[in-house]
Amino acid sequence: MSESAAARRSLYPVVAPVCAAGLAAVVAATVSFATATHGATVLAGLAAFLAASLLADRFPVPVDDLDANGVSLAFVFGLSAIVLFGWAAGVLVVTATPAVMQLLDRRPPIRIAYNSFAFALTAASAGLVIAPIGGGSPAITAARVVVATYVCYLVNVLLITAVVARATRHSWPGLIASSIRKTILPFTLMGSAVLTLVVLWQRAPLLSLALVGPLLAIQLYQRALLRALRAVRLALTDPLTGLGNHRHFHERLARELENALRCGRPLALCLVDIDDFKRVNDRFGHPAGDRVLSQVATRLRQSGEAFRLGGDEFAVLLTGSEAGEALTAANSIVERISRLDFGQMGSVTVSAGIALAPQHARERDELLRLVDSALYRAKEEGKNRADVYRPDVVEPAELKRLAGAQGRAARLRAAASLASAVDARDVYSGNHSQRVAELAVRLAARIGLSGEELELTQLAGSLHDLGKLALPENLLRKPAPLTEPEWSVLKEHASLGSRMLESLGIGSVAEWVLHHHERWDGTGYPDGLAGTEIPLGARILFVADAFDAMTSDGLYGKPCSADDALSEVVLCAGTQFDPSVVEALAAELDQATAPTADAQLEQAVAV
Repeated sequence: MSESAAARRSLYPVVAPVCAAGLAAVVAATVSFATATHGATVLAGLAAFLAASLLADRFPVPVDDLDANGVSLAFVFGLSAIVLFGWAAGVLVVTATPAVMQLLDRRPPIRIAYNSFAFALTAASAGLVIAPIGGGSPAITAARVVVATYVCYLVNVLLITAVVARATRHSWPGLIASSIRKTILPFTLMGSAVLTLVVLWQRAPLLSLALVGPLLAIQLYQRALLRALRAVRLALTDPLTGLGNHRHFHERLARELENALRCGRPLALCLVDIDDFKRVNDRFGHPAGDRVLSQVATRLRQSGEAFRLGGDEFAVLLTGSEAGEALTAANSIVERISRLDFGQMGSVTVSAGIALAPQHARERDELLRLVDSALYRAKEEGKNRADVYRPDVVEPAELKRLAGAQGRAARLRAAASLASAVDARDVYSGNHSQRVAELAVRLAARIGLSGEELELTQLAGSLHDLGKLALPENLLRKPAPLTEPEWSVLKEHASLGSRMLESLGIGSVAEWVLHHHERWDGTGYPDGLAGTEIPLGARILFVADAFDAMTSDGLYGKPCSADDALSEVVLCAGTQFDPSVVEALAAELDQATAPTADAQLEQAVAV
């Protein structure tokens, strides 16, 4: 069974009874109307109302955020027919309008049948409810219009949202509430137009033309407005899938992120990428690939506000979702898509990554970086799965580049990229990690380390704060002094960075990063090592890091001069810092014409 056939069959429990009941209502209305006697005025009025209703339905009134073309002023003419000419006449007008217009638009038969017969039931319900309300006084007329308006409106909302809930697997009560919130006002206003039209008709049918004319004029205006609205939507819509495009995604993400931060509610961003999609295009052609994209887009709509970012990458915004709820939704997406059967192509799978605001990030670019990291991890861990961003597994792409880099230049480029990501989030201005790396290499060369050790020193200097990628940016950039709990969290960056690096096979770098805040007197962290228990590379990093922190712009005051910073470091030699490394720093700063770190490294490697 094809996917589309299965989707249609899933709607039968809702569609079948509504169509059966609606058909019975139409047959009963036809018999009732045909067996009654009607004057020329009634027949002419029905013909005029039907014509006006058809024209009105052709150009619906746009409603902001309504997931449809809009609401139709055909409601005014159909409901007026019910109040003026009885339920049978009203059923015929209300049923004929969507049937004719949707046939002209070549809509699917199941959709034409459901909409037409659902409207038949709404008209019959309204007509039968007001039938016992007799009398011709203005108050009675107003009561009949009000009751008919809201009975018709509520039955229509119940029936339309029922089939939408079945098709999309969304909550029916949630769809009802959303639809009422968006449409109750325009339908109420149209109810007032119904009352005016009914009163005018009762006074003199020709007077009703005074209202029909302005209503039809509104339709001509709505035609131009609807075209403009569709043009705007087209600019924000991916033409293949009908989802929001890349531009629309960034606009909506910025708006929802602002709302989430202002209202204190979570926002989950889910990136979805089709696994091995290039092979689908290469083996079966781009038309087959387009079919896959369209089917994936259909499944994404069932989970939240979905967008196609380009190629085989999609995004879903899950407003108000915590990590657990977002992961459940993402797993549901992965499972639904894996069940799709594309015939000769077989099945396809997707991987998904999730990041949350404000839990993981408060800025849009940062959130996108983190969710991309989570998606990459899902791919690396076997595909066909969803993963939530975890701070201890950040920047996997660059770490993988670092692990697989061939040659010194490639390793240093990968390390520099990671260092830039760290520095972009830290309190120091400029390239703190690069400056620490350069000074550490100069100190290591002065101490007499080998060429290989100098290269490891430069890597460790670039990556010494790598663990800060796993910490909240608002903690790193907090202008006020940190609290004790905040200091405890900040101190974790050394351990986090070491864990990220220890599996990459780059010598002692992970160990040096782990211990680059150990003090010579044993009061540092994380392990309280003292003296020569601390690896020499870590002792060098500690001095270089402290010196650059004191001489750089940050959040905690103006930078010191090089002389003042050196005096502070010398004062702490033997307690905080290794005295031999401090001596190397003093000698390095005294040598005004010292060669650059890169030159020293090149010389050492050449030897």
